[in-house]
Amino acid sequence: MSLHLERDLELLKKNIVQLGARVEAVVNRAIRALLDRRADLVEGIFIEERLINQKEVQIEAQCLSLIALHQPVAVDLRLIVAVIKINNDLERMADFANNIANRVLFLSQSPPIDFPSSFTGSMLKNTRAMVHDSLQSFVTLDALLARKVIVMDQVVDEVNRQMYVDLQALMKVDAASVESAVSLLSISRYLERIADLSTNIAEHVLFMIDGDVVRHQSAITSVQ
Repeated sequence: MSLHLERDLELLKKNIVQLGARVEAVVNRAIRALLDRRADLVEGIFIEERLINQKEVQIEAQCLSLIALHQPVAVDLRLIVAVIKINNDLERMADFANNIANRVLFLSQSPPIDFPSSFTGSMLKNTRAMVHDSLQSFVTLDALLARKVIVMDQVVDEVNRQMYVDLQALMKVDAASVESAVSLLSISRYLERIADLSTNIAEHVLFMIDGDVVRHQSAITSVQ
């Protein structure tokens, strides 16, 4: 590897890690706004999401420039390809955090609705952990941690399915809760998509480490 390529790859990794930290922060901010009914946190999420969009475009351009200038192969090429995909996944995560913030605005102006315990416990906890651990697996090139993230996605999927059951039951007995319940269902779906994107990142990390394409495989059912 040339010194120029090594330098440029280190800068690329630094930039994507910084973007990941910003996205993790905005996801956590959206969750905090939801739990605390903090409409005052929402505007900051909107602003940060726009800045993340700009950074995503810059990193994509940086990746394409690296490929054109250095024509990398093997491990170096896998790194750049993984960063291109992770970069897109992070931008989409921020979009979903932005969507959550919009729903928080509505909920903050509506009568309080009780969140199912599986939502405030398992779903929020696991989604936060998946975002953090997927990014950490990239930083440390930890294949075991990446596989752990993939397994955790099953838990979030199950809670999201249960949310539909629980909130539909609530709407049948409390007509006044319908609009708030629909917003909470949307938030559950957004969180489930954030978890899916964390799984994508973990899969990209595994590809970067050993070249294995994990996407669309159903074989990973336990942490190896």
